[in-house]
Amino acid sequence: MSSLDDLMHRARKLHAEGHSPSQISEELSLSMETVTYLLMKEKGGAVPKDVLIDWTSVSGRADLLDDLAALMAGLARSPGGPEEASGPEPTAVVGISLSGVPLATLIALQEGTKLAVYFPSRHSTANPPVGSLSENFAPVKGEACVIVDDVITSGKTLREAVEYLRGRGAAPLAIWVIFDKRGVRDIDGVPVKALFRVSRLD
Repeated sequence: MSSLDDLMHRARKLHAEGHSPSQISEELSLSMETVTYLLMKEKGGAVPKDVLIDWTSVSGRADLLDDLAALMAGLARSPGGPEEASGPEPTAVVGISLSGVPLATLIALQEGTKLAVYFPSRHSTANPPVGSLSENFAPVKGEACVIVDDVITSGKTLREAVEYLRGRGAAPLAIWVIFDKRGVRDIDGVPVKALFRVSRLD
């Protein structure tokens, strides 16, 4: 089975199990355009340009996630990191649900900050969909926040989170991700630090 066939099978299996296209997009770290293609298209036709990132060999191991969290925080503290900018030190780490939450938890522990969890609008059942913060974790009003996620696919979720946090009286200081598939340097003025920048050469 080719990798495209495998992806189609995985996407359709997740859909049959009740996952929404946005959940499949998050689960497979693919754009919505690619997920729509995988669910609706038969073989043939133009395949959307995307990059598959499979980091399950690390994401399922707490010890390796802890190492990854330390790498992310270390990168942010390297030249050009938040400590070189004038302004406050982070007081809260905001994990983007779902995949950013384990990393954010470990980073908050390592950095000695509060932990908040953001649910993007793609998780919402409201019409129109809206993002929200979990009330089971720290509030963000007055906090200087670092936003943490696993992958930047389009940047839409992180842009939404930045806007949401600013609207709730928080100051987003930085965005930390493992993989950046778009080569994003900042989102609405908030600097992005990625462990890996992935580029597709056409």
